[in-house]
Amino acid sequence: MSTLGRSGVEVSALAFGAAGIGNLYREVGEEQAHEAVAAARQRGVRYFDTAPHYGLGLSERRLGAALREHPRSSYTVSTKVGRRLEPTPSGGDDLANGFAVPATHRRVWDFSADGVRRGLEASLERLGLDHVDVVYLHDPDDHAGQAFQEGYPALEKLRSEGVVRAIGAGMNQTGMLTRFVRETDVDVVLCAGRYTLLDQGALTELLPAAEARGTSVVLGGAFNSGLLADPKPGATYDYATAPAELLDRALHLKSLADRHGTTLRAAALAFCTAHPAVAGVLVGARSAHEVHDCADQFAAPVPAAFWQELRSTGLLPEDAPVPPEEPS
Repeated sequence: MSTLGRSGVEVSALAFGAAGIGNLYREVGEEQAHEAVAAARQRGVRYFDTAPHYGLGLSERRLGAALREHPRSSYTVSTKVGRRLEPTPSGGDDLANGFAVPATHRRVWDFSADGVRRGLEASLERLGLDHVDVVYLHDPDDHAGQAFQEGYPALEKLRSEGVVRAIGAGMNQTGMLTRFVRETDVDVVLCAGRYTLLDQGALTELLPAAEARGTSVVLGGAFNSGLLADPKPGATYDYATAPAELLDRALHLKSLADRHGTTLRAAALAFCTAHPAVAGVLVGARSAHEVHDCADQFAAPVPAAFWQELRSTGLLPEDAPVPPEEPS
């Protein structure tokens, strides 16, 4: 377990990303979703991340229902603010936004102080909880002014009131997250897809800044939305079909992993955890089988020779930390 910044909030190194049980890309049954969360608990996962965006609230409802049978002090939950859900009579589905759910609501960008409080209240109702441990400003890329001037101060006030214990921002980019680390008193930032075996963008500024400030980093997208989990034609990278050059690189990484007696999935997860600023890695799962596979890969040692070959062939920067060599 690691502590997020100076907040006292503890998270497990392997964390459960709940977008999948919100019907990301395809439908997941209630029982399957419940079993996925139960399997995560069984494998020692104690940190669960969700958001209103995931399935128009379905992820929050399912996660809350699955965790309700466990003592509240035995797990950490994070959710996000910035997209309020408003009822809409439009009908149809939400697949245009990536979720196989009826379009009963529409998302409204709102990083105002009132929007943050209203969004959090609605999330607590869906989760069936009286508090969440961590709240992130969710994807404020195009709303920097309001996020910094209104949204962040609102989160700081909620933290000072004890309504939440840790605050931060979650994005798929590093520039604005670095600004949050340097200019605010966030406890944690959630960075998706920018520190992986295919993309070490966070190594330039974000991770050094976080380490210097004592701010924790939670990493998402360790598999770059699928390419590093199963590289093959049609695999996704950053939620779109992977470009040919990245597919070739991922296939090469897979062949190297195979030759060194490990798997690309194990190497991808191990790489993310090696940086000292990283408190945990979020992995999305939609079934108990996927959870058990992720936990197995997360626990699998990766030979030092694999990392050495990546560095010697220029596939990994020299300054990128790798896991310590296993004692013989």
